[in-house]
Amino acid sequence: MDRLDAMRVFVTVADLSGFAPAARKLRLSPSAVTRMIAALEEHLGARLLQRTTRSVTLTDVGTRYLERARRILADVEEADNSTREERNRPSGRLVVSAPVGFGRLHVGPVMSAYLKRYPDVTGELRLSDHLINLVEDAVDVAVRIGHLADSSLVARQVGEMRRIVVASPDYLKRHGEPKAPEELRAHQAIQFGPTPWHFVRDNSDIEVTPAPRFTSNSADAVLQYAEQGGGVTRVLAYQAADGLKRGRLKIVLAKYEQPALPVHVVYPTSRLLSAKVRAFIDLVVESTNWKFG
Repeated sequence: MDRLDAMRVFVTVADLSGFAPAARKLRLSPSAVTRMIAALEEHLGARLLQRTTRSVTLTDVGTRYLERARRILADVEEADNSTREERNRPSGRLVVSAPVGFGRLHVGPVMSAYLKRYPDVTGELRLSDHLINLVEDAVDVAVRIGHLADSSLVARQVGEMRRIVVASPDYLKRHGEPKAPEELRAHQAIQFGPTPWHFVRDNSDIEVTPAPRFTSNSADAVLQYAEQGGGVTRVLAYQAADGLKRGRLKIVLAKYEQPALPVHVVYPTSRLLSAKVRAFIDLVVESTNWKFG
């Protein structure tokens, strides 16, 4: 018995809920399909399928085995494809995911350079601030800011990101510059992102929950209001980079900031690193400086 062939037969029977339709799809005789499933069950010492005259259903063991079998077959297929691709330039379709603002400002230009360098690749850049499942959404590689909770991903750190508190020089002149996190409670706050705001002093966490005068889910909106003297706000460093560069914003409470967040490129462990993904990661490392400190 060829175990990979037997797995393919088992997956097909499970997908089509029957031996006869699986036999037709695989161009095998029904008896051959039956023999291969029986041999696989004998090898495993467990029943994978419940058969009746009207239906074929998975046992509990079969349900768990199906998930593993799919993963193994996908890995084998990708191993074959990856080996073939190593002799060629990156090709095919590359789907990249990134947060909306960061993707627009920083990942988009990398994607443009990548497609110019590799004309055999077609690209798709999906921008979303929601955490997506790379496998379920058929994403090849993602850029993520922050600590990774998903252990099923392979990650390479390509930068780091501070979370900073900023205000306009005019606002600070009128209201004074806060010297400690607790002083933020006396200031006009502009809320964007998670609350409470976290800081560090003497290795201890400090939480401050300001009462916001203005709240938005748009970084552009809160920063525009901050630049106009509306108050203090807490954002990721890249979001305020232009305002800081032009002197419209100033960082406060820098010595109380939490450690910088990592910036990673990630891809699923269930997929081998294809030539197109490897080339994208290499270009990120080669051409970017995603250290926003």
